[in-house]
Amino acid sequence: MAQQQVNIADLDMNALQQVKGQLEEELNHLTQSYSKLKNVQSRFTDCAESVDALKVEKADDKTILFHIIVVLNPLLYLYVPGKLSNVNKVIVDVGTGYYVEKSVGDASKFYNDKVGYVKKNLGTLEKTITDKQSTLRAIVNVMQDKMQQN
Repeated sequence: MAQQQVNIADLDMNALQQVKGQLEEELNHLTQSYSKLKNVQSRFTDCAESVDALKVEKADDKTILFHIIVVLNPLLYLYVPGKLSNVNKVIVDVGTGYYVEKSVGDASKFYNDKVGYVKKNLGTLEKTITDKQSTLRAIVNVMQDKMQQN
């Protein structure tokens, strides 16, 4: 379906106000999505760094804190000390509640690939946000010009 272009200077104030409201709503949604994606990228980066740190560890040399969520209260976290028995294999959360055992190298590649994928999407989203912001500024300028003419 072909998009039809409209000169914003030809729109009346009501139409400009509607377009402005729609753009503001879209920008709000896009910036929230951007923030969530940045958090996801940070989590994948943390996972990749944690897995990479295991490459130099030996079994039983590393005391770690296991993170346990207490079922009675999902906001209560419990950390329990433990030792790693095998630093060559890790369990990876691949999404939607599925976990897979992977070698440390494969897990590192998996998380680094995820970081790259999210980074690419962040770049696309950032460009979309910038374009929408430019359009919004143009609409506001046209609205101000029309108000000064009246």
